[in-house]
Amino acid sequence: MKVRFLRYGITALPFLYAVFIFILSSLPADAIVNTPFSFDSLLKESLHLIEFAILYWLIAFAFAVNGKWNSSMSVAAAVISILYGLSDEIHQAFVPYRSATVIDFVKDTIGVLVSYYMMKVTYFADSKSKISKLMHTLENLGGKS
Repeated sequence: MKVRFLRYGITALPFLYAVFIFILSSLPADAIVNTPFSFDSLLKESLHLIEFAILYWLIAFAFAVNGKWNSSMSVAAAVISILYGLSDEIHQAFVPYRSATVIDFVKDTIGVLVSYYMMKVTYFADSKSKISKLMHTLENLGGKS
């Protein structure tokens, strides 16, 4: 029963995180992160790289725990994450005090592609890596009910 609950929870994470991204994107830019330091802009800009990289990993975990993880699903996770980044930028075009920019979409995409590459050179190329072990653990959860 615990394994099933864990599997459902991991499967729900990318959807919950996507809702979280949508909510944050619906707020005025300064409502999210507003620091008095000069690195405020750098911090906000680097979050683009991180937030969609996280989405990729959560989608990968959901696929793995449901026994669907392979190189094709890794590509699918990357494409889904990138398309969600695009939809997020389009959404921001309609939010007061927010804007959609190509550079933000590029940063979102770079974050996803770096994660995709990390997965490719660890899980798919090195079965002894920590990421590979984590993914195999998640895959084994999917095999149990």
